[in-house]
Amino acid sequence: MGYIAHRYVRLAIRRFSLKKIVFIEPKPPDFHIFSRMPLPRLGTVLLGTILKEKGYNVKSYVEAVGELDIEDVLTADAVGISTITSTSTRAYEIAKLVKKAGIPVFMGGPHVTYMPDEALESCDYVLRGEADENIVDFIKAVETGDGFEAIPGLSYKRGEEVIHNKTVSYCKELDKLPCPDFSIVKGLEKEARKHLEITPIMTSRGCPYDCSFCSVTGMFGQQYRFRSKERVIEELQLHKDNGGGWVFFYDDNFTAHKKRTKELLKLMIEKGLTPTWTAQVRVDVAKDPELLELMRDSNCHTVYIGFESINPETLKAYNKKQSVEDIEKCIKKLHDYGIRIHGMFVFGSDSDTVDTIRQTVAFAKKNDLESVQFMILTPLPGTSFFREMEKQDRFISKDWSLYDAHHVVFEPKKMTYHELQSETLKATAKFYSIGQIIKRAVKLHMFNVSIKLYGRNLTKKWAKKNEYFLEYTRAITEKGKQIELAAKKTAEDIKEKFRQLEISGALAKLNTAKTDMKW
Repeated sequence: MGYIAHRYVRLAIRRFSLKKIVFIEPKPPDFHIFSRMPLPRLGTVLLGTILKEKGYNVKSYVEAVGELDIEDVLTADAVGISTITSTSTRAYEIAKLVKKAGIPVFMGGPHVTYMPDEALESCDYVLRGEADENIVDFIKAVETGDGFEAIPGLSYKRGEEVIHNKTVSYCKELDKLPCPDFSIVKGLEKEARKHLEITPIMTSRGCPYDCSFCSVTGMFGQQYRFRSKERVIEELQLHKDNGGGWVFFYDDNFTAHKKRTKELLKLMIEKGLTPTWTAQVRVDVAKDPELLELMRDSNCHTVYIGFESINPETLKAYNKKQSVEDIEKCIKKLHDYGIRIHGMFVFGSDSDTVDTIRQTVAFAKKNDLESVQFMILTPLPGTSFFREMEKQDRFISKDWSLYDAHHVVFEPKKMTYHELQSETLKATAKFYSIGQIIKRAVKLHMFNVSIKLYGRNLTKKWAKKNEYFLEYTRAITEKGKQIELAAKKTAEDIKEKFRQLEISGALAKLNTAKTDMKW
């Protein structure tokens, strides 16, 4: 029986029952600073936990944690793939192969939320926005083949017509969401929290700010929504009881509502639930001494802060609502309280020059930042910056695998493509230099020595792997945008495995076995 015939037989059968559901979070296309400590995004784990509690057999593949087993994936009754922009190219390739095997494929995550029509070229359904409250109804609709029109946030095809249901509401009662069951993740089946080097725990969703290059507010809204302190404490207790180590508070801005954050930290201290923790915060955290004291006393190790720029014009363009003076004061205050800082800077605004990049490196070193990410401004779908670049026709590539904030994908104003790319790489190399490593070693700051050594080695690996891209930016600087960049290879490993299964006849056997079992 051919693949098309198999697909219709299998889809017809699934109108009776979906037993096994597999989620996939594709791996990033390149190295990045967090490659050392893989951190599963909570989307697929939460959705999988909800379905598991409803009696479904659920497995999640987080490729940053463990290798994708395509043979196992092809025994699923439905496959869900979550993607951000930089992983979408691989996600689409995986979706096409799974769909070819006759398995319904649904996708979610920020990228497909903004690009559902594009995604539907590779999958059957797109769940736009937050799907926590609709995932069960969606799976039941797939089982019965009916009721799709009633599911908010769903995009799908009816014949050749593309249907986009009304926008889904943001989940208002986060306490109704379960504690994520990481045991559904391949490789974490036993003692999951003990084996995760750092465990994500969500205490809120949304961000009241609206930076021009950030896609968070479109996905999760500007209204700040909380889990209760009691539910967070319950998860921290579960984390402790199961041998968990470091915690990353998985909020877009952990301290956006300072009163509430202080109440949570006080309760953590009172209950003795103070694992070593990290979180994303803004510079205004430093304006509240009581908050800083509680962060220190509750075992805060490092905070991740989007400083973004030391160019005042760029800060205005990014809509950051902060000054360079705010940044400097913030760094000093956090260091006074013994809290380490991972500073994030974004180069490439219309006000930035080569000097801006070089001055930022000097600033980071002068202010003794423990670690940094020097990123390239990237127009992500769903942001005002993306819409502006599209309007001005300034894109040089829409190969989404390059949209990882480490590759130039648009035309800068005050630098050439090659200057922006090469100077950003040089900036990272200068920060993670031998001199900086020795400086920390002399002070016996051995944790930071290890971080800087890691950053140095990663920078070298990235530069070697991306030599082709540096040459590309040099070429288009000289010859113009008419030179096209060949799309980076993606999912070649999955394609080859799929091809071998086709050759061996294993796919046909899988289809036949499942068909026999379900009839």
